[in-house]
Amino acid sequence: MSEIPADLKYSKSHEWVREEGGMITVGITDHAQELLGDIVFVELPEVGGEIDLDGECGVIESVKAASDLYAPMAGEIVEVNEALADSPESINETPYDAWVFRIKPTSSDALEQLLDAAAYTEVVEAE
Repeated sequence: MSEIPADLKYSKSHEWVREEGGMITVGITDHAQELLGDIVFVELPEVGGEIDLDGECGVIESVKAASDLYAPMAGEIVEVNEALADSPESINETPYDAWVFRIKPTSSDALEQLLDAAAYTEVVEAE
C-alpha cells in the first residue's frame, strides 16, 4: 500500500498539496510514482504562468510512460523545483519531499475542494 500522509490534501489525478503560508506546494503522490516506475524527466511549468483548475501544467516521464501533471487548483505558478532537472528520480525516492511547483491560489477556498487522506485512499483502492 502506498504511503498517504494525513496532513496533506490530494487530487483525484494523484497530486498532493501542502499549504505553506498562503502558498500551495504541489507534487505527485507515492501511488502515482509507483504506477509510473523509474522517473527520468520532469517538464516543469513556467514561473509566472497562470493555471486553471485541472489544467495540464507539466509532464512526468518514466521508463514506462509519460503522464501529464494537472493543477489541483487555479492560480499563478510562483516557483518550480529546478533540482528535478538534474535528479527527477528524487520523486521516486521521496515523493512527499520532491515537490514539483508552488502556486499562489486565486481562490481562498481552493483547499476545501481537495480530498483528505481518507478520501484519497478510497480513490487509490478503487483503481
